[in-house]
Amino acid sequence: MPRKPAQHVGKVLWTRLKQHPLAHVGPGLITGVADDDPSGIATYSQAGAQYGLDMLWTMPLTFPMMAAVQSMCARIGRVTGIGLAANIKQAFPPYVLRLVVLLLLVANILNIAADIAAMGEAAELVTSVDRHIMTVAFVIVSLALQIAMPYHRYVRYLKWLTLSLLAYAAVLFTVHVPWKTVGLRTFWPTLRFDGSAAMVVVGVFGTTISPYLFFWQASEEIEDMRLHGLAKPLRQDASSGASELMRIKWDTWSGMLYSNIAAYFIILATAVTLHVAGITEITTAAQAASALRPLAGELAYLLFALGILGVGLIGVPVLAGSASYALCEAMNWQWGLERKARDARGFYGIIAISVLAAVIIQYSPIQPMKALFWSAVINGVVAVPLLVVIVLLASRKSVMGDFTAPKVVIYMGWTAAFTMGIATLCMLIPR
Repeated sequence: MPRKPAQHVGKVLWTRLKQHPLAHVGPGLITGVADDDPSGIATYSQAGAQYGLDMLWTMPLTFPMMAAVQSMCARIGRVTGIGLAANIKQAFPPYVLRLVVLLLLVANILNIAADIAAMGEAAELVTSVDRHIMTVAFVIVSLALQIAMPYHRYVRYLKWLTLSLLAYAAVLFTVHVPWKTVGLRTFWPTLRFDGSAAMVVVGVFGTTISPYLFFWQASEEIEDMRLHGLAKPLRQDASSGASELMRIKWDTWSGMLYSNIAAYFIILATAVTLHVAGITEITTAAQAASALRPLAGELAYLLFALGILGVGLIGVPVLAGSASYALCEAMNWQWGLERKARDARGFYGIIAISVLAAVIIQYSPIQPMKALFWSAVINGVVAVPLLVVIVLLASRKSVMGDFTAPKVVIYMGWTAAFTMGIATLCMLIPR
């Protein structure tokens, strides 16, 4: 009896993973870890510190929704051969694309500013070198890697940096965790759902199901197509459709699961340390790490700080890259991390401007942790209409041909849009 396509693809994937754990992992892993950037760490830390174990329920709820949304974005890129912005440009009125790209640029620059400030603070804790010097160093390194190094080399470093999320699992080995209570509160929280709690929920949802990841995931599928010589999108060449869609499904769902578990550990770590000690307000990234030192010991403090640095080195390029992908597609400019700078000046120019603008903003009176949290809240609000657009694109035969997203994925996409919309409305309830 011939082997089923799914079984065959699964066997091939497993064989490759045994040969090299990270070599054949696709965009899903990097996207998932970028989701837990310093903005995410800040928001999850605030959730754990302020509400303790009663915010753990957000992670099992968001996982299937975030995985479904990211799989739709990956599918759109691989099937159509063009990025998310280009698809929006073709399928919707021009003002929709302009509004989406504008909001994405503003949110991403704010997010980058807060991320690099948080990285500078964390680096100062670890090295005792001035945070501003470390911030500039991170910016220079990040821009140099993106501009000077081809995608196929650059992506290797990003994949290895994904291991930095394991730091948050390690933190839990340094503290006492009441696992029975944790299991109960994860699925049966005692949360008073007022305006303040709703704002934290919107922040958690916004940093978990983030607009910049939508654009990045779709465009990275195209980068991978170019890298591996798969020049034709599935709409033009359906011969590899079954294996490619199986790969996308495995890649995105496993990547989002890794991200979601790490986020759960961050909420849990701060809940059993900061919240228990009565520390319910986090104002800086450094405070979140420093507060762990007397409560959980030197190792927990160091792991938390190093985690911020590792995921920041992934998150900043993804933030800058996603904005550049979107704007270049809207403007019909050449784009791609595999292209040389002279062949895609607009693409690399947008990346450079976004990061440099973020450096300027971080020297303003805006408090980094507040900017981190509010960027997550803004993402939560912006994501609602964008989710509607993605679901419509993924379900239209005029866009996807015979490769429209499965009904269960479409339903989860609508659920994500509805849930985030309700949370946003609840945020307006007076505190």
